[in-house]
Amino acid sequence: MDEQAAEGATASSGASNCVVTERWIDRVAVVAVSGVVDMLTSPQLETAIDAALEQKPAGVVIDFTDVEFLASAGMGVLVAAHDKAGSDVAISVVAEGPATSRPLKLVGIADIVSLYPSLDEALAARGT
Repeated sequence: MDEQAAEGATASSGASNCVVTERWIDRVAVVAVSGVVDMLTSPQLETAIDAALEQKPAGVVIDFTDVEFLASAGMGVLVAAHDKAGSDVAISVVAEGPATSRPLKLVGIADIVSLYPSLDEALAARGT
């Protein structure tokens, strides 16, 4: 896999801690998130996804592997990203476990974005 370094990390101040990084693997943007994705930190995720979409990727993979808590605000960002991407860009989410995949399935977001248990599986599905 050809990786291009295009990383930027930000951390929020206050009680909620969230770090968002972006990197590219071929023409797929991987937006990795760690910590808490809630009302205070979800704008960071939205900004990173919007920046990736502006680059006209073949796909965007949002990696929640290191997310400890995913609030409804974070799920709303995924729905908005799906809508912004339209049919041209596939949005995939890496989520495994009770903190991430379970809420995404319960709320029905897994019905509109592809959900994978690992980054490798998400990338393999994209053909990268």
